[in-house]
Amino acid sequence: MDARILDGAAVAKRLRQDIARQIAAKRVTPGLAVVLVGEDPASQVYVRNKGRAAEEVGIKSWTHRLPADASQKELLDLVAKLNADAAVHGILVQLPLPKQIDAQVAIESVDPAKDVDGFHPVNAGKLSLGLPCFVPCTPQGCMILIREALDDLKGRKALVLGRSNIVGKPMLQLLLQADCTVTVAHSKTRDLPAECRAADILIAAIGKPEFVRGDWIKPGAVVIDVGINRIANPAESGKSKLAGDVAFTEAVNHAAAITPVPGGVGPMTIACLLRNTLQGAAGKLQ
Repeated sequence: MDARILDGAAVAKRLRQDIARQIAAKRVTPGLAVVLVGEDPASQVYVRNKGRAAEEVGIKSWTHRLPADASQKELLDLVAKLNADAAVHGILVQLPLPKQIDAQVAIESVDPAKDVDGFHPVNAGKLSLGLPCFVPCTPQGCMILIREALDDLKGRKALVLGRSNIVGKPMLQLLLQADCTVTVAHSKTRDLPAECRAADILIAAIGKPEFVRGDWIKPGAVVIDVGINRIANPAESGKSKLAGDVAFTEAVNHAAAITPVPGGVGPMTIACLLRNTLQGAAGKLQ
């Protein structure tokens, strides 16, 4: 079986174009403030890409940089100013944070009405209750890609591999709201291959390169690979390449549809951040 490749870059482009059209039709310019603490190279690239994508659709973007040795109070004072700024509709504190800063305290310092990451306990609680809220960007993007592959999710067996607050737990809530029958697997799960083989929809988000083998996948399943791992490239000595949590070359022979890495979930995460910022400016949440 040759799996359909779910092109996240193409779907994200359509979403960004729709966001740009909506912004052009409105009087208020959405504003997104990103806070970056320290010099983490991956975070710097990610923040730069977010800023560029925001400007392209008509969102005003600011990046506030603090040194790696900034205190927790300095970060909280900055977030408080952004909470009070009427021009800012979305605030994102880039993770990871230096060890002297409590990430959960930082997350909770953001006004829930500006929490475009969807990580604040208020938004997490509302999501679990099915109430309007900011939905975390990566799970939101995953759901859009799943719906690209499947017209009807009702009654489908879904397996979420990973139970993080950022992906696994909100993914569970979104799949439940779509009337799926959901299992969450993790490091303590017994007979993980059997759990995977029972799933019509498999979301892998554990950060272990090519951990899910092709013969773990139910024939005809939809596979969403959230993992982004850097591994050695056997084709080019001394160089690396990106790989997901799923052994892609094996999985395409079993799945009906699968996301690639890169070019799958990653572009959707940024597009959904822009969507959340637009919703924050409009005062209308999902």
